[in-house]
Amino acid sequence: MTTQNTISLNFQEAYSRLKPIVRNTPLQFNNNLSKLFDATIYLKREDLQLVRSYKLRGAYNKISTLDKSIASKGVVCASAGNHAQGFAYSCANLNLKGFVFMPITTPPQKISQTQMWGGGNIEIILTGDTFDDTAASAIEFCNNNQMTFIHPFDDEKIIEGQATVGVEIFEQLQNIDYLFIPIGGGGLSAGVSAYFKAVSPQTKIIGVEPAGAPSMQAAFDNNAPIALKEIDRFVDGAAVKKVGEKTFAICKENLQQICLVPEGKLCTTILELYNKEAIVVEPAGALAIAALEQFKEEIKGKTCVCIIGGGNNDIDRMQEIKERSLQYEGLKHYFLIRFAQRPGALKEFVNDVLGPTDDIVRFEYFKKNNKEAGPALVGIECKQKKDYDLLIEKLNVFSINYTNLRDDEKAFGFLV
Repeated sequence: MTTQNTISLNFQEAYSRLKPIVRNTPLQFNNNLSKLFDATIYLKREDLQLVRSYKLRGAYNKISTLDKSIASKGVVCASAGNHAQGFAYSCANLNLKGFVFMPITTPPQKISQTQMWGGGNIEIILTGDTFDDTAASAIEFCNNNQMTFIHPFDDEKIIEGQATVGVEIFEQLQNIDYLFIPIGGGGLSAGVSAYFKAVSPQTKIIGVEPAGAPSMQAAFDNNAPIALKEIDRFVDGAAVKKVGEKTFAICKENLQQICLVPEGKLCTTILELYNKEAIVVEPAGALAIAALEQFKEEIKGKTCVCIIGGGNNDIDRMQEIKERSLQYEGLKHYFLIRFAQRPGALKEFVNDVLGPTDDIVRFEYFKKNNKEAGPALVGIECKQKKDYDLLIEKLNVFSINYTNLRDDEKAFGFLV
């Protein structure tokens, strides 16, 4: 297959090359989601892949096709974790020396998993706060040491390898109405969308990005990749400031729409999948499923496939995931409250302002000086979303001097 931008992709060669290496992951009908959306929903379980993400496909497809004389000098990658694990597995399998550059912010679980898959064939170097910073260091290292950089997404062989997810889906199920694909740098969305456009042109292909890192949407709006000034790094597997030139060109041709999902919604989806399905997904892995709600009217009665991109979620992040979910669902709120400096003020607040099911989950005084107390940071968790309106009403009725931190992003980030 050749795109209008002369990018050549051979899906079947990649599929044959990877067949002995990767797992043909299941395409599972999901009863709960199907009932919820009155549709037929299938999940492509790339979280069950060997390295718990689809990234193995692209990494192995690229590295295994390098000229042996070039590969023997060493290969290098930059990754927040999943590409690193696929890269590490490939280095071990092909007995090559690899260097893995990872952001300092990478979850410990992904670092240890990468080391496990690569064994003695890889060396991990932690540098930079974002993927883009890390990638710059990795490329400089490559140039200084005459090694080959294995790009996580903007490479034809990488795109080709990720496309094999689509080849498997089409083998497992035809007549798909909607296909939801997560987007980070665009390798998976480019490869799968290009393949599906060729074999199933009637399928509506939706790319899904985190709202805090909408790099493909920005590229679509700009008609070319553009670097975002700031991104929310929470969805570490998809938090990329700038998508690839090649991936953009292919996605522009083949994606019908891009959907942006708030990070809080992703957190709710992660918790629901764990509690209802016993499926462990990372934030980037939840993107496609989290997008369904925005299409609930459109997909009624339709057959939909959501690609779960990965399941490398660090258990240490679960408290943050729960926190973000509660805030997104309108169940947890933070206030700065300046209590009257008299006995009984706090007791009156608890008795008169809080509802019967409201719960104080955080309380912290800030001192103005040694004698006088300053405002208190108060976290309140509600049982139902509607309880928030009653809480605000009572705060005003009883003339409580408060600041809602939801309205002050800087103060929220500093205090909470």
